[in-house]
Amino acid sequence: MDNRYAIILAAGQGKRMKSSKPKVLHTVCGKPMVSHVVDQVQAANFAQTAVVVGHEGAEVQKVLGDEVSFVWQNERLGTGHAVKQAKPLLGDKKGTTLVISADTPMISAVTMQDLSDHHEHSGAKATVLTARVDDPTGLGRVIRDPETGEVQKIVEHKDASAKERGISEINTATYCIDNEALFSALQEVTNDNAQEEYYLPDVIEILKARGEKISAWETPDAAEALGINDRVALADAEKTMQRRINEYWMKQGVTFVDPDHTYVSVDTELGADTTIYPGTMLRGQTVIGEGCEIGPHSDITDSRVVDFTTIKQSTVSASVIGEHVHIGPFAHIRPDSSIAQGAKVGNFVEIKNTEVGKGSKANHLSYIGDAELGEDVNLGCGAITVNYDGKEKHVTTIEDGAFIGCNANLVAPVTIGQNSFVAAGSTITDDVPGESLSIARARQTNKDGYLKEK
Repeated sequence: MDNRYAIILAAGQGKRMKSSKPKVLHTVCGKPMVSHVVDQVQAANFAQTAVVVGHEGAEVQKVLGDEVSFVWQNERLGTGHAVKQAKPLLGDKKGTTLVISADTPMISAVTMQDLSDHHEHSGAKATVLTARVDDPTGLGRVIRDPETGEVQKIVEHKDASAKERGISEINTATYCIDNEALFSALQEVTNDNAQEEYYLPDVIEILKARGEKISAWETPDAAEALGINDRVALADAEKTMQRRINEYWMKQGVTFVDPDHTYVSVDTELGADTTIYPGTMLRGQTVIGEGCEIGPHSDITDSRVVDFTTIKQSTVSASVIGEHVHIGPFAHIRPDSSIAQGAKVGNFVEIKNTEVGKGSKANHLSYIGDAELGEDVNLGCGAITVNYDGKEKHVTTIEDGAFIGCNANLVAPVTIGQNSFVAAGSTITDDVPGESLSIARARQTNKDGYLKEK
């Protein structure tokens, strides 16, 4: 919207997290909580977004990149002071400003839009996002006029009367405020309190004292109001968001055998008729195609898996897996690998920076690093590419139809020609021509009676 703006508060240290990392960079379902908030603000089409940074602000900037504008709160003097830092960027704008904390990753773009719509239609100068919770202990209560529904006041738990403590509607600390009124009222906010800080909620009281209308809009999903201040709340948010993600994909035609023990990042995409087994973790920007079987206990990160592929009890990182591929159990596909259609990678096989051609297979106990395998290549049990000379990595090329016997060592750089055969136990240091048999092992010698003589 052309006249809607957002200020995201991300300057705090979050001491209760007991972490050297800024609170807002702790992840929920694979993404820093500040990134969740920024993504939803952008999905809600706000015209401009300012992120207020302070503690380890350079790290927050690094994570968000050029997605938003940044303003600095060099001294952490309260939420009102933090919002005031955005005045050079937004102070001359007309319209509505959403003020939201970066530690509320559950809030959705729909809620942001609905809150803004209600605010503008109500004619209020400020609107508070509220939620109803079963146990509001310790949270600020929203006291409404019983006739108009307008906000009379927001009272903190410690200051609330017994009657007020019985109210279950709480202040989520997310607000929509007329932009001009916001920066005007901030000029009157003082730090005359025990903490000597400038508090954003004082803006509501100032506008109320001016006779302005203060409204409230209640989110239908109280989980959206979850703010994260410690590791317990972080785990609660993880669980809640994970349930939301898994339920979404189940409604798109994905089977979760045990959704309570399956972990899918917010940026992962899943195809219909895929089955995800328990203990599986799908991280980052992973894409799983249709009709796949993943797990149990597979760990896939930033990878693309094409249709009708099975990955059992294996790890895949930053790689592309073709259709009708079978991987595992206990395989490890390391970054920059590509496994083509119909290939098989079996138990205890490790592949790194390698292209595996269509229909090729390595079924047991192999290491394949820095290699190029053609189509229909067979690597026997224990076959490895010897890719590192102590200083540099070298490439092994295995052409179409080659057969590598058990426990063969291919010392790179080396090329195994098309339809050639490397005998079991060989250590290959020179290129093997196509259609050839290569044997590189010592002749067997038996010494009869040797042990009896000993």
